[in-house]
Amino acid sequence: MNTLQLTAEDVLQTTRAVRKRLDFEREVSRAVLLECIEIALQAPTGGNAQGWQFVFVDDADKRAAIADIYQKAFAEYLTGPFSPTADDSLDEKSEATQKRVVDSAQYLADNLAKVPVFLIPCIAGRTDHEAVAGNTMVQSALFGSIFPAVWSFMLAARNRGLGTCLTTLHLAGEKEVAEMLNIPYDSMMQVGLIPVAYTLGTDFKKASRKSASLLVHFNQW
Repeated sequence: MNTLQLTAEDVLQTTRAVRKRLDFEREVSRAVLLECIEIALQAPTGGNAQGWQFVFVDDADKRAAIADIYQKAFAEYLTGPFSPTADDSLDEKSEATQKRVVDSAQYLADNLAKVPVFLIPCIAGRTDHEAVAGNTMVQSALFGSIFPAVWSFMLAARNRGLGTCLTTLHLAGEKEVAEMLNIPYDSMMQVGLIPVAYTLGTDFKKASRKSASLLVHFNQW
């Protein structure tokens, strides 16, 4: 197991959403992917149900087909009401940061098919069933039973020189992707798509964040 020997605090503070620094040419072995998954499987799940499944896609034709779905969804997202460019209340510094993020996201959308591996995490159950829709407790339990494992995978990947980025836009075509990959759509919900590749350079810094004093509340809002 070859790692960067990062401390726990290092990986927690420098695991970035990597888009422009993904190495499209270097192969990612299945062995290293499985190492990261073994670590991810130690994550907690609601009721210890472990209803997760992890689908890796390294077939070039399937990656291209999924990337096409992603690109179409990204184009619609940019012109929709939830676009990051739709907020006109940002100050000059925040607006500049947002533009860099959009540029980075556009780069990933344009080059997604070149990324050597996709990871599509899935969880048993669906939040769009009538019995679950609007039930915050059940929805939180489902997502809370998969995203800790997703984050653990991303941290393990970072320590092995791999870059990742949690994306969700392909879910606009979730059913189509499910059919393509033989994922049982009615019983297993895809929760994202994570491009996985070695990074161009391994030095990543802390991101700029608001002060905790502006975000933390004790006993009342």
